[in-house]
Parts: sequence; C-alpha cells; structure tokens
Amino acid sequence: MSVYDKLKELNITLAAPATPAAAYVMYVQTGNLVFISGHIAKNADGSPNAGILGRDKSTADGQAAARSVAIDLIGTLQEAVGGDLNRVKRIVKVMSLVASTPEYNEQHLVTNGCSELIGEVFGEAGKHARSAFGVASLPRGTCVEIEMIAEVA
Repeated sequence: MSVYDKLKELNITLAAPATPAAAYVMYVQTGNLVFISGHIAKNADGSPNAGILGRDKSTADGQAAARSVAIDLIGTLQEAVGGDLNRVKRIVKVMSLVASTPEYNEQHLVTNGCSELIGEVFGEAGKHARSAFGVASLPRGTCVEIEMIAEVA
C-alpha cells in the first residue's frame, strides 16, 4: 500500500508546512537526509496546544498532541521531497520534547502518539530511532515539540 493510500485510509489530509516562527527554515536536505525542524502541537484553529503534562494535560492528551505533530511533520516532509512521499526510504529518527512537571515520567508514552502514526503511514520504513525528553517549557507554551530526520531516494 502506498503512503498516500494509507493516509487516505486513516482519513488524514496533509497541510502545507507552517511558516517558520524565528530565524530558521522548516527543513534542510543534505545528501539523502532531510532534517525537519521542530514542529509544535497546535489546536484545530492553529493556536498552540498549550499545557504541561502532569499538571494540566494527561498522557492521552499528550499522545493526541504528538499525533497531530506527526501529521504536520509528514506534511513538511512531503514538501521536502517535491510532493512525493513515496520517495521516503526510511524515517531515521524522531526527537520529542514534552513540556512536563519534574515528577512526570511518561514522555516516552506521549511520543508514541507520533511514532505509532509514522509506523502506520510508512510501514517498515517508518520504524525509527527515537529520543523523548521532558522539558520545563516550549515555544508559545505548547505541550509537545517534535523534530524528525528522514532518508529519501
């Protein structure tokens, strides 16, 4: 099944990448690797999905936020590959930052919201290395920020 068939099956529509909010670009390609800048969790209206895990957000809330970030990352990756996600050979690495209290220790479960969707969409090519960190705060007060590295043909 192609990536696009899977996206359709999952009822996912990819949006154009957001405009950078500071002095950076949304992605950089060097050789066969595409480095996608951190994407923050947003609500349906585009506002930041703000909050702190362990204080005012549950693990399930964080997983849903991470899943929405994965959709945005895939949209940016689509632009990076000239509109053809079938050029993606492998999702190499995902790094997740989770705004959380010092006591909260389920950042890895929050990040599963992103990793599981990437696995569904890309199949074997979606199995990736990963890091998940708890942080005190993130830009615009968002609860999750995720960046990704992909290998392309």
